[in-house]
Amino acid sequence: MADSLVELRQRLDAFVAERDWAQFHTPKNLAMAMIVEAAELVEQFQWDTPLESQQLTLEKREAVSHELADTFVYLLRIAEVLEIDLIEATNQKIELNAKKYPVDKARGSNAKYTAYE
Repeated sequence: MADSLVELRQRLDAFVAERDWAQFHTPKNLAMAMIVEAAELVEQFQWDTPLESQQLTLEKREAVSHELADTFVYLLRIAEVLEIDLIEATNQKIELNAKKYPVDKARGSNAKYTAYE
């Protein structure tokens, strides 16, 4: 079992290599597969009320966790194939978003940053 992002990527790479699947893992294919899995995640909440979406049964929680994992696996594979460090990219994106959404303007608001201009 993997306990870190690095170990998880290594485990996933080994899984793919053992099955000779890298040949199918183009960025296009992986992005499309990730969107399919994300849609399956959305399907889990499709007709729920906001409250129902926050209070999952054990069965639904397991189904949601599987769809999250499927989406995450494809995200990791895209990053691996394109040699993108997700932690570095995420840290950079947080910095960019901090500039777009300054605390004094964004706190408690769901408005897009263009509304602040």
